[in-house]
Order: sequence, then C-alpha cells, then structure tokens
Amino acid sequence: MKTGSLRLQITLWLLIPLLGLLAFDAWLTDRRAMSAAHQAFDRTLAASLKSMREGISLRDGRVEVEIPNLALEVFDAEDGSRVYYQIRDERGTTITGYEGLPMPEGPVNSLYRTQFYDAEYLGVPVRMAAMPLPLHDVRSARTQMVWVLLAESTEPREQLASDILVGSLLQELMLISLALGIVWLGVRRGLLPLQRLSDAMSARGPDDLEPLEDTALPVEMKPLVAAVNQYVARLHRMIEGRKRFFADAAHQLKTPLAIIQAESELALREKDLPSVRAHVERLHGSVQQAAKEVAQLLSLSRLEPDSGYAPTLRHLRLDTLAQNVALEWAPLARRAGVDLGFEGRGPADIDGQTELLQELLGNLIDNAIRYAGAGAISRDGRVMGSYLHGLLAAPAARSALLARIGVAGSGRDYVADVDAALDEIAAALERHVDIDGLLRLARGTP
Repeated sequence: MKTGSLRLQITLWLLIPLLGLLAFDAWLTDRRAMSAAHQAFDRTLAASLKSMREGISLRDGRVEVEIPNLALEVFDAEDGSRVYYQIRDERGTTITGYEGLPMPEGPVNSLYRTQFYDAEYLGVPVRMAAMPLPLHDVRSARTQMVWVLLAESTEPREQLASDILVGSLLQELMLISLALGIVWLGVRRGLLPLQRLSDAMSARGPDDLEPLEDTALPVEMKPLVAAVNQYVARLHRMIEGRKRFFADAAHQLKTPLAIIQAESELALREKDLPSVRAHVERLHGSVQQAAKEVAQLLSLSRLEPDSGYAPTLRHLRLDTLAQNVALEWAPLARRAGVDLGFEGRGPADIDGQTELLQELLGNLIDNAIRYAGAGAISRDGRVMGSYLHGLLAAPAARSALLARIGVAGSGRDYVADVDAALDEIAAALERHVDIDGLLRLARGTP
C-alpha cells in the first residue's frame, strides 16, 4: 500500500467532503435563487394581469378588450424578455392575443385568482400567469367567462438566479479556501508533537532502551508511545535473555571443556593403551555431557517469553509419554543402581508439545539418578528409605508419603519438634558437660 504525507491525507479527507457539501449547497442555492426570481417576477406578471383585467368588459353580449399600454410596457425594461398574452372565451376561442398559449392544468379553484405555472411556448420555456375572469353585462343581464393568459420568457429569471448562484459560490469558495488554509496550519501545528517524538527517537543512542516519556504528548499519541515502549521492553528482555544465555552457556560449558582438555592432555601423555582408553572414555563422557548441556541451553533459550518461539500444541497422553521416557532411561538407571519404574493411575490427556515434555521428564529422571542418592522401597510400597536429608521436613512431602501408605498425618509441627529436641540436647549438655572448661581448653587458657 502506497503511503504519502499524513498532512496531505488529512487535508484531502477534509477537502473532499467540503467540495461535496459545496456542490450540494450550490444545488440548494440554485433552487432558492430560482424561487426568489419567480417571486420577484411573478409580482410583475400579477400587476400586468390586473391591468389587463381592467380593460376587458362585456357589452351587448360581445367581449370588448382594451389593453392598457402600461400592462406591457413594464416588460420592456427586461433585457431579452419576451411577453405573450391571450384572451380566450370559455370555449377556447381566442378573442385577442397569441394563439396556443398553454392553459393551466387541473380544475379552477376560484375566480379572479391568478395561477402561476411553468410551460413551454413555441419551443421556449415561459412562466405563465392565468386568471379566470367572469364578465357581467348589466343591460342584457348576461354573464360570460373568459381566460386572461400572460406568458413571459424565463431568460431574465434565469439570469437573476445565475447571478445569485455565482455570487453565493464565490463567497463559499472564498470561505472554503480560508478554511483549508486554517486546517492546513492546524494540522501542521497538531503534528508537531509527532515530529518532536520522531526527533527524540532519532537522537537516541543505539544502546538506549529506556521508555519514552508521554507526559507532554497529546492523548491521541499516548497509545502509540505505549506500543513503542512495549516493543522496546520486549526487545530489552530479549537482549537480556540472550546475555543470560551466553553467560549460562559459558558457565555450563566451562567445566566440560576443562575436563575435555585435561583428559585429552593426559591421554596424549599415556603410552599404555588401557590407560589411554580410560582417558578417552572419560573424554567421551564429557563430550556427551557438554552436548547435552548445549541442547538444554538451546531449549531454554527457545522457551524464553520474548524469543518469538511459538510451540505447536497437540493432544497427547501424558501417561503414555511418561512411560516411554521411563523406559528410555531405564538402562542408565540400572547401571547407576537405581530401580526406575512407572506407575500410572489411568489416562491423562493434555495439550502440549511432545519434544519439550520428553526433555522435561528426562531432566527430572536424570537429576533423580544423579543427585537423589541411594534409597530403597518395599515391594508393597509401604516402606521407603532414602539418604536425602530434610525430605520429611517439608509438610507436603510428609503428607504425601503418609497418604501413600494409608496413614493420616498427626498435624504436628515438624520444625517445632526438632527445635524442642535440640533444646533438650543443649540443656542436657549444659547440665552434664563443663562447657566453659572445654572452651578454655580449646583456647589454651588455664
């Protein structure tokens, strides 16, 4: 997606709706201007129609028409205006004037009332004024209905509406231009904090991972700064994780590498083949241990929260996985004199990653074989022994062991009992042993 100036985009987003509003307002202004022109010119039509009505009369059954000059002279002042009139009887016969002027549509609502409407005459749009006029002859006591029609071409009206529209558009264009200038300056002013933030970011050193300050920034920019700070924090944690990885790797590999170097030097000095073989076997063990530690360090590095590694979880049976891992470690446990077995209590379905769980269980078994020491357990599982010091000091471990053989715990405080026993031993020593004499003897004083 192509991106450009943010200032230009904001200005365009403001300009396009403003132009749309300008076009809509131009349409409304045109309608209002034409309506105003009709109102102004319709008054002239109505005045002329009223003057013409005064010169129409009925005498001895005949319609006599005498149109005053004033009725039509008023239109001479209009440039380009053309006027047509017609007086016709109720049968449609033209008494005087132009033939074929269009009549109003619809029924007659009231007499002596002028009706205005738009029509077309001789291919020219005209504005019509029509009045139904009843004539009375007192002598003959007769009444006759005539229509007085007056039409004017619409050029003056359209010119007036156009002048009003152009004037309004010019005024609105000037206002929009001023508004756009103000908006441009406002957008530029509003984007100054963003420019200052960019300058602050550019001025930072390559090792500066401190969070950005957002106290002097607008509210709209604080989410951006918060997101940048979160990203920088993740980057900082990732760098720290890499540093820890290298430090742990150097620490963990230092001993195996030193052993490898020492064994290889000793093997080079030996001339007896069995002695060389013994050194090579120990060298091989150290290499295996170093390879294992490297693999563990790499796994640990992948599992760092900000390493970007996303393990793929799938449904698996944890009990089956644990049994297979125990079988793999059984030969090593047997060589170490440890009776390794697996006792499952039914299926355990979980979602996890097989490789990582295998490594986790393998590490637990490896640590148990290497550091747990010797121990024993009876075949029925009710008698267990171990050289692990302090195993029974933990209430959770003590309760689990008692529950395994079906015995409820007494709830006694093991630490308090040990402290009480030690206090009794100390009191007995004070009663039966000359502690001060022993101290003088140890210091060599009489």
